[in-house]
Amino acid sequence: MSIIPPKPKHHSVILGTEQPMPLDCGAMMSDISMAYNTYGTLNEDKSNAILLCHALTGDQYAASRQPITGKDGWWSFMIGPGKILDTDRYFIVCSNILGGCMGTTGPLDIDPDTGKPYGLNLPMITIGDMVRAQALLQDYLEIPDWFAVMGGSMGGMQVLQWASAYPERCFSAVPIATAAKHSAQNIAFHEVGRQAVMADPDWQGGNYYESGRKPRAGLSVARMAAHVTYLSESALHRKFGRNLQDREDLTYGFDADFQVESYLRYQGINFVDRFDANSYLYITRAMDYFDLASDHGGSLAKAFAGTNTRFCVVSFSSDWLFPTSESKDVVRALNAAAANVSFVEIETDKGHDAFLLETPEMLTTIGGFLESTAKSRGIA
Repeated sequence: MSIIPPKPKHHSVILGTEQPMPLDCGAMMSDISMAYNTYGTLNEDKSNAILLCHALTGDQYAASRQPITGKDGWWSFMIGPGKILDTDRYFIVCSNILGGCMGTTGPLDIDPDTGKPYGLNLPMITIGDMVRAQALLQDYLEIPDWFAVMGGSMGGMQVLQWASAYPERCFSAVPIATAAKHSAQNIAFHEVGRQAVMADPDWQGGNYYESGRKPRAGLSVARMAAHVTYLSESALHRKFGRNLQDREDLTYGFDADFQVESYLRYQGINFVDRFDANSYLYITRAMDYFDLASDHGGSLAKAFAGTNTRFCVVSFSSDWLFPTSESKDVVRALNAAAANVSFVEIETDKGHDAFLLETPEMLTTIGGFLESTAKSRGIA
């Protein structure tokens, strides 16, 4: 397998200039800035395009160096010449989501009506709105349909929304470690994070952009709490146990005595340098609102009625944030809709974050599905 990294192309485009895009909240949005990266080359008949949908704290740098952190992209092990998402074969597109903070219109961008950052004046965004904006990008790129739409966690929610709202634009779909609706437990975790941000005095009612102060402490705590949910208990025990951090004895104070405490503090501190606090509020709320069945009379099967999209649904055994039972709900609905669907639960102790790690079974599963689907599509 080649280890040569793919050559990304960084793009930004303004969408919805001629006709404003309707949002689920009832508002309209025009002149949407959309930042996206591409890898590989679009073939002559435009049949090899794959859309990657990123998770809550992800971005468009799926396989290229993140400009703020300097770290490799979140799916670098998947994307490149000779890899599962072979850039010699496929044209990969990954955009920053609507409401994000890496170049696509979000709370930190300028509201044309006021000349100041939107802050909380940005209309509420949903998963449906994110996908609707991606569809505008698809139109701009003149790609009639995606060979595949793929993503994990919140990215998987977008994949399911794509397959339901635009089945004719979606030849295949790979939702990973996700669900068709956010559970009460997950809404609760998100609310804890949002309250941590809003309780920070530097949040300033969301109007912190021009003050020179950001709610770093609140956002850091929100990230720490969320990060615990991405890992399994066994993974935490295997990585840290009760090991002390750079000391031989307890301090009997509130420093980071344990390695796991130091790790979480590190995650929180690094997060605030690359992510906007208001974007965190908006995006977590979008996940909370997601309930695909509710848009179809309470029937998830109706969300996929008549679909010709091919599905590969993937879950992980130790994922308690989006447990396998929720993936099975999606699979049962797809079966009820007579969809072409395959499903695999991968045994791992890596928890929810397994979709962001080089898990061999995931690579084999997705690689096999794409190979079979590419043959049906006629992609050489």
